[in-house]
Amino acid sequence: MVEFTVTILGCGSAKPTLRHHTSSQIVSRLGKLYMIDCGEGTQTQLMRYGFHPGQLENIFISHAHGDHCFGLVGLLSSLSLDKRTTDINIHVPADFVEILKAQIDFFVTHAEFSIRIHPIDCQEPTLIFSDLHFDVTAFPLEHRVPCYGFLFREKQGSRHIIPECIEKYGIPRPEIDRIRGGGDFTTADGRVIPNEVLTTPPDPVRSYAYVSDTRPVMQYAELLQGVDLLYHDATYCEGDEELAYKYDHSTASQAAEFAKACNAGKLLLGHFSSRYETEDCFLECATRYFPNVLLADEGVTVRIVDKKNG
Repeated sequence: MVEFTVTILGCGSAKPTLRHHTSSQIVSRLGKLYMIDCGEGTQTQLMRYGFHPGQLENIFISHAHGDHCFGLVGLLSSLSLDKRTTDINIHVPADFVEILKAQIDFFVTHAEFSIRIHPIDCQEPTLIFSDLHFDVTAFPLEHRVPCYGFLFREKQGSRHIIPECIEKYGIPRPEIDRIRGGGDFTTADGRVIPNEVLTTPPDPVRSYAYVSDTRPVMQYAELLQGVDLLYHDATYCEGDEELAYKYDHSTASQAAEFAKACNAGKLLLGHFSSRYETEDCFLECATRYFPNVLLADEGVTVRIVDKKNG
């Protein structure tokens, strides 16, 4: 199965600390990189964990709070200094577009590549991006400013041809792609060999959801039903529900309840408040409601597998 991973570059909330960087992560599939959020210090984290920023073609910004976007213009400036020539796409909430353009015009003055800004402005789940690897759906969250979650869903792959059948039925190489696409094969003597004899089913479609920053959004449990990995805002621990509500965030327990409603494969907690000395309470609270919980941390890479086989 093709490698599909998420690497945490930062998982703290509000401001950098000696324990955590602010929000950013890399989604990777077959060596193709996608960035979600770009907090302060993201460039350093990319280098620390072995990612080349020149490979980035698409960056998704959830909302215009500094802990999710203060690193973006600096990253674009560095790409210009590195003489990048390939275009880059920045997907941002519509209310951030003019501010971002002004920052780029002021700080990124000699770029030899185009910075394409794609505004996100939807009141319901909407497909905002599609390529050979993923469909990406944005959905509005409940935060103090316009904020969006992102669902990365793999494209359905081809069926797998059984190697022994190639020799057994004398299948020429030009026919293999057609058979992978579902076609039957006719032998030299006129026999029609059904596709299900020649192939095995394609790999299961896997998915990853990023849900930060937000109050609980149970209305999206159906949209994210069966998601293989769910990253969720867990700014506060159980007992601090009033703070979570006041500042439009979630507790670890609320994140776990949402993961259960989604029938998620794994829950990855992040966006931790610095008011807690350790993250032990987050794990303890969440596992009361959902069994398969991981804590985000800088440098952690989670391999996304089909939840039925994970």
